[in-house]
Formats: sequence, structure tokens, C-alpha cells
Amino acid sequence: MGAVAIVTAAVALFAAAYKFYGSFVARRVFGSDRSGPVPSRALRDNVDYFPTRREVLFGHHFASIAGTGPIVGPAIAVIWGWVPALMWILLGSVFAGAVHDYGAMIISTRNKGRSIGEISRDIISTRVRTLFLFMTLFSLWIVVAIFGMVMAVIFDMYPQSVIAVWVQIPIAMAVGYFSYRKGWNITAMSFAAVALIYVLIYLGVIFPLKMPAVLGLSPMGVWIVLLLVYAYAASVLPVWTLLQPRDYINSHQLFLGLGVIMTAIFFARPEIVAPAVRFDPPGAPPILPFLFITVACGAISGFHALVGSGTSSKQVASEKDVKFVGFGGMLTEGFLGVLVLVAVAAGIGIYAKGSAGEELSGMAAWSHHYSSWDTADGLTAKITAFVNGSANMMGSMGIPLRYSQAMIGVLVASFAGTTLDTATRIQRYVFGELVAETPLKPLSERYTATFVVVACAAFLAFSSGGGVGALLLWPLFGVSNQLLAALVLLVVTMYLVKKRNGKVWVTAFPMVFMMIFSIWAMVVSLPHFLATRSFLRFVIGLFLMALVVWTIVEALRCLRPGTGERQRTEVV
Repeated sequence: MGAVAIVTAAVALFAAAYKFYGSFVARRVFGSDRSGPVPSRALRDNVDYFPTRREVLFGHHFASIAGTGPIVGPAIAVIWGWVPALMWILLGSVFAGAVHDYGAMIISTRNKGRSIGEISRDIISTRVRTLFLFMTLFSLWIVVAIFGMVMAVIFDMYPQSVIAVWVQIPIAMAVGYFSYRKGWNITAMSFAAVALIYVLIYLGVIFPLKMPAVLGLSPMGVWIVLLLVYAYAASVLPVWTLLQPRDYINSHQLFLGLGVIMTAIFFARPEIVAPAVRFDPPGAPPILPFLFITVACGAISGFHALVGSGTSSKQVASEKDVKFVGFGGMLTEGFLGVLVLVAVAAGIGIYAKGSAGEELSGMAAWSHHYSSWDTADGLTAKITAFVNGSANMMGSMGIPLRYSQAMIGVLVASFAGTTLDTATRIQRYVFGELVAETPLKPLSERYTATFVVVACAAFLAFSSGGGVGALLLWPLFGVSNQLLAALVLLVVTMYLVKKRNGKVWVTAFPMVFMMIFSIWAMVVSLPHFLATRSFLRFVIGLFLMALVVWTIVEALRCLRPGTGERQRTEVV
């Protein structure tokens, strides 16, 4: 099958899903009120709560949720065949991911912009709120450490991307200042910034920056320290000074990059060389349940709910914008997943260099990357497959390989960077909510809470030396992230139940689906952790399972008339 047909069908499906199913979910299921009060206006502080144009907020939201998840997920899931991966990206994005993201964001918007974990106290119980916040903190702990490492890996692999990514920070701050303080047109400035970034990419190819070891720290370690310092600053600064303008610029840069990749697909017209279905790749875990865990952000992700209810709901200017930002953002990410799948299933077959330096093409080129689970696994292998596959297709447009690799490297680093700074800010919110009613309340202050968050990420990153300590818990992230998505859908479903909404099936069906496959994956993983003597992973995995089961029990108790400590709570 041709890549052009896949991309065309995906565009048509997602456009129809947004127009028809998105409107059904917004109006008929959640009763979206265009004139309802929103926290960005009622609680405006110009730091976290700030009413924002929907186009700008979409840029921030999409750039934040679309980290490397929708890249590494499909890039590894193709090992089971491109058909099952594509089907889950398409169907999962529409009927699970978009509903999940919209539900979390609209509920938070109606409840003072509080996180979905905090709101679960009103919907289910205080105990669930505590359980939810602990699971959220664990997931974000890994996210901050791992995405700092991802960016460090990209800078080390593609030093030509360094200048463009780092200079973008002062550019974004200038855009934020002149747009919000001087009234300049932010869209025009953003396009000018993107043009400047592409000039910087060109300079980066000419002057690549390779980080040396510093004070005994490896180059990877130095990059991670610098990135965590940046994450701290981005988290404590008002959203309009750096986070919003940087993400808005990134959204245009990302859309331009995706547009170039899509155009390259139509120029190259590559044929799919990956097998349609491959149930038993050497060394790989079973396709069921791990396909639904591996694709992750390309179809549904619990992290998205943390962004939607953590930062985006505090900035949305009207309830009507939630469909555009939340539902539309997930479908856009699903489309990114499709482009990644095409790059690693078709683009990679155009050209690859073998282990002995020989030139490969077709199935031989694909097999070079995906002959077994060991060759396809690992962050470096996933990123390399996407970058090389995309660069191959861009070559059909006359773009030299070194420039196309630099462009894709900046694209991936930008995705990771927006996730890093947003995740740090969200974890600061969640940590503050968790300690707000304890003797540790002074730690919930903005600067102190952010320091705790960044320090914990640094501890994890350097726990095994070299800054790659987050890899120790990375195998748990996929399962915990999908368990979190299932729990978010559980809270959203209970919200609809309490509102006596007859269309609760819209969230209940994907909730049950994700709960079954996520728990299944954890049950399969736990014996493997024991067999490989990964005792820390085993203990944490067991703890997460206990949290999930406890939450389900609490939700079932809440359904019984007259029970539950928060039964009389009015749900907004």
C-alpha cells in the first residue's frame, strides 16, 4: 500500500471526526456552554491564570502534549506490523484519546482550573484524590527526567540542532514581551521567529556544537543540568513571558515541519515496506496487550489530561475553545503518529546504511532497524528511525541529507522541550495540591515547589551516573501512563454519572478498554521484573497496581446510594 493513500485517508477521517464526533461530545455529552465562566478570567493572576486566544493556546497545548511520545510509540509499535499500529492510532485517537483529553479539560475548566486529580475528591472521594495525585507525581517525575535525557540525546546525536533550539528561548521571550506589553501582532512575530529558527538551523549545520565533558560530568550530564535549570525558570516565570510564546512559536515550527514531511510523502510516494502484520517478532513482548501500551501518546495518554487540567484549563478564554484545543489537539497528535508510522514503515525503506557501511533499501533497510526487538528498542533507535525515514523522503524534494536531519532533529528537540517545561510546571501544581493540607504546606510555594520537582528529577537522572538514570524506570512509564489515562476516564465517567448523563457510554467504553489492557500489561510485566531481578520496578509496579485497584473500589462504593464521603458534593 502507498503512503500517500494512508495520509489522505487519515486527514479525511480526523477532519470528519472533529466536525461530527467532536461536536457530539462537546454539545450532547458535556453540554458545553459558550458563555459559561472560566477560571482564566475569574482567577486571573497573569502568572498561571491568563485568558488566551484559542490559536495561541492550541499552540501551547499541542506542543506540550506532543512530546516524543507520538514519535517513539509508533516508531516501535511498527515492529508488530503497520496495520495494527495504524488502526489503533486512528480509532484510539478519535474514540479514546480525544474524548479523554476533552473530558479532563472541560471538567477542570468548570472547577477553577484544578487538576483532574484534585477534582476527583469531589467526584469520588478524598482517598482517591490522594491516590491520584501520587500516581500523577510518579508519572511526571519520570517525564521530567526522561525528556531532559531525550533532549540531551538529540543534542549529542545531532549537534547541528543545538543553536536553533537554545536561541529560540530568548526569541520567545522577546515575542512574549512585545506581544503582551507592546501590543504587537503575536502571529506575525511568531512566523518571523520561525523563519529565524530556520536560518539558525542552517548555521547549526555549518557550526555544530558538540558539548565537552565539564567538571567530571559527561556531555549528556552537562546537557541535562542545563535543561533542568531551564525547566525551573520556565516553570516559575509567568506563562506569557516564555511558556506561551515559546510553545506558540514551536507550534508553527512543528506544523511547518509536519507540512514538509507530508509534502515529502507526496513527492517521494514511498511504498510501505514494513510487514502488514507481524505477530511474533524475535524477542518482542506479545502484541496483546502491549500494542496499546507502546503506541501510547499516538492514541491516548494520561499525561494529556495533566496538561489539559494543569495548564490549558487555566488559560482557556471560553468553554467553546475546549473542543478546538483539547479534542482538536489530540486528533492533531494522532495525525503526527500517522506521519511517524509512514516514516518508519515506508520512508526508512528508501535508504539505510548497513552495519558494514553497505547501502540498503526496501525490506532490507527496514529489517536493519527492526530485525528484532533488541534492534528496535531504546530511545536512540526510535529517534534514529524517525529522523532517517523522514530525511529520506525529504531528499526527494532536493533537501540535502545533513539539512533534513538537522530540521527533524530540531523538530524532535522542540517537541521534547515543550513537554519538559510544561511537565515541570504541572508537577509543581500537583505537588502543591498534595502538600497544601499538610504540615509541609510552605513547600507548596511556587519557587520552593519547583525546586523540589527539579531536584527530584535530577536525583533520578543521576542515580546511575551520566544522567541516564531515568531509563531505570522508563519501562514502567508506558504502563503507568496508560493506567493514568484509564483512571482519568474513570473520573470523567463518574462525573457524567453524577450529572445523570445518559450518554455515559462515550467515556465508559474507552475507560473499560484501557483499564483491561493496562492492568493486563502490568500483570504480564511484574513477573518479568522479578525474573530479571528488577526489584525496584517490581515494587513500584505493584504499588501502582494497588493504587489503581483501590481507586476502582472507591468508584464502585461511590455508585452505591447513600455511601461515599463526598456524596453530597455538588459537581459543577
